[in-house]
Formats: sequence, structure tokens, C-alpha cells
Amino acid sequence: MSDVVIIGAGQAGLQLASSLRDNGFAGSITMVGDEVHPPYQRPPLSKAFLAGTAPESMLFMQEPKFFADHAIDFRANDAVDTIDRELKQVNLRSGAFLPYSHLVIATGTRNRALPCVEGETSGVVSLRTIEDAKALMQGLERATKLVVIGAGFLGLEAASIASDAKIEVRVIEAGSRALGRVVSAPVSEAVQAAHEARGVIFSFNEAVVALHSTDGHVSSVELGSGERIPADLVLVSIGVVPNSELAAACGLTVHNGVVVDAQLLTEDPNISSIGDCAAFPFAADGGRMVRLESVQNAVDQARCVADRLTGKVEAYDQVPTFWSDQAGLRLQMAGLARGDEDVVVRRDPATGNFSAYCYRGDSLVAVESVSRLPDHMQARKLLRMKISPSREQAGDPTFDLKQLVNKETAA
Repeated sequence: MSDVVIIGAGQAGLQLASSLRDNGFAGSITMVGDEVHPPYQRPPLSKAFLAGTAPESMLFMQEPKFFADHAIDFRANDAVDTIDRELKQVNLRSGAFLPYSHLVIATGTRNRALPCVEGETSGVVSLRTIEDAKALMQGLERATKLVVIGAGFLGLEAASIASDAKIEVRVIEAGSRALGRVVSAPVSEAVQAAHEARGVIFSFNEAVVALHSTDGHVSSVELGSGERIPADLVLVSIGVVPNSELAAACGLTVHNGVVVDAQLLTEDPNISSIGDCAAFPFAADGGRMVRLESVQNAVDQARCVADRLTGKVEAYDQVPTFWSDQAGLRLQMAGLARGDEDVVVRRDPATGNFSAYCYRGDSLVAVESVSRLPDHMQARKLLRMKISPSREQAGDPTFDLKQLVNKETAA
């Protein structure tokens, strides 16, 4: 193996390049990114950076000299137009082409568009890039009424920052509850209550059918029910779409992402895919195909592929973790639920300090902690070691779950 080309300069792409060098890979590494910036963290864009408590410089994951020091050819502000699997090369928008021994697709995702938005209307923003975050920050400086379309992590994190700034916030969600696709009902209810205590108003089971403007600036959001909600700033946050078009165009299998096997390989033995754009068999759920959007997943998948390319071949089998700060709460999730699990609550949700243990049959599959770091850390160990406390043990806050880990470790 002599030439590794990485399409994508996000968390996964950078981690792969770094891990290859850490593993002693001596071949060439080229990383292609379509933004003008060097690789940066996206989670702070809806958290500390948006709140103004972290400077832009803190977003970047490496100093510029890192690439020269590690002999990584980083090509910013360019993009791959096509992948030629027969010639084993990628053709760039700039006109250059890059031969590869192994290609890694780490193209991430893009924001899902709101169908009813047509043309340019100022005051309507999304949040994906540094430029998006800056535009939202500027909008929040002037706004008095923010409408957030979508009650997912990103939208609610932005809503939290806006409500802290005494901006009126209305959240519109097509589903029946906040964070409905990613957390259990008890956690969802606690999050909603925390936001409502800060003045945020929620509307569930509602569709946005139109955005109205005055003199080219958004002025209201129209719902399917006919209600018009006044707004001088609208954040569209209705999920993402995997950037899998390049893979599909060169004949690779795509289904909710670039389809890979347990070692993160596509059906082409010379092409892998990692990070938010990759759909892989989730070992903890019988090989169910999933696509995860998290820093942990991007980093661990990158390390897995770097190990394989340098001689250590293992299946990807990590415990997924996620986190979010909003409305004064720290949410931390370990494992992956489908949404149909039995949920056991440990401690009183009314305190805003509790955990939800999600069971499928007798197996613990996920733990969602609200401002409970010890529970989260313990959950990661339980899930990694495939230890399932009984429902009674999980629901009893006086029972020390560490006993189970210590017992298994000593066995």
C-alpha cells in the first residue's frame, strides 16, 4: 500500500490521516476538503462558539504545521468530481487527479432542505459550517423572535442559546416530542420541560408549509394548521442527508449512506467509507445497518480503518456515544436504541438529574443520562463488557452498578 487518498477533511478524515502516521504508515496521504478552512470541530458551532464563549481559533483541530510535519498533503477548497475505480484515481474539480492504492470516502452529510423555501429570503438560516454559525450569530444579535424548525439536538441547542439571550423562541416539530428520534420519552419530556422553563414554546405534529417575508426578510412561518407565527429569524434544522453521491456514481452500493461491511470496506476492496456518510452493520444489534452522526463514531471508525491498512484487521465494534448541552442540562448517551425499548428510570426525572436505561428483552442496549456523568461512565463500561443489570437493579439508585463490572472483571 503506497497511496491513500481521503475524500473529506472533517473529524473522520483528519483522524484517519493522523492514525495512519501514528501506526507507522510510510506511504503518501492526500486529504481533499471542499471548504477553505482546515479541519474543524462542528459540535461547538451550535454550542460554545454560537454562544460566544469559544473563539474561532478553538474550532480548528490542528495547527497548519501539523500537515507538513506529518507529510499529509491537505488540499483545501477543492472537491472530488468523480471516482474512477478502474484506473484507481479520483478526479478533482480543480482539474488535477490523484491515484490511490486505497481510497477512503469520508464526505459527511449536508443539511436537509426545507421544501417550502424558494429563492433567497434573508433571516432564514441553517447550521452546518463556520460561515453558517457566523450568520446565525449575527441574526441572533438582531432578532427578537426566533422560530426553530426541528426539535433535534442542533435546533434545541441553538434554541437554548437564543432563550438565554432573552429572544422569544418557538420550536416547530413534525414529530410528537422533542428529540423524538434519538432519546426515550422520559429524557424527551425532561428536555422539553427545561426549555419551557426558560420560555421556549413548542408546537408538535406540525408541518411548515410556507415562509413569508416583508421587503425580502422573513416575517412569519405558516403551519399546516393555518397558524402564522411571527419571526424575524428562522433556523431550519430538520436533519441531514449523507453525501453519498460520489459513491453511487462510481457504482458502489448506497442505502442511507455508503454501505460498508464490518471492517468498513465497500464491495470494492480498495475503497473504505467512514464517519457520518457510512452505513455499517451494528454488531450489538445483530448486524442491523445503521449510520451514526457523532464525533466518537467518526474517530473510532477512522482508527479502525487505519489499523486495517497497517496490518491489524478487526471488525468495528465500538459502543456509540453522543452528548448535548442545552437548557442547563448535560445529555450523555451510550449505546444505541431503536425507539421501541422498555425504559427503566433511575432517580427522579423531575430533578433534572437522572438516567434512562433502555432494554430490549433482558439486554441493556442504551443508557441516556441527564446531568449524571457517573451513570454515563458506568453505562459505557456495562455496554462495552455486555453486562446487563436487571431492571430492578437499574431502577434502584441505592444499588451500586459498579459491583457488576467489578465482578465481571475479577472473574
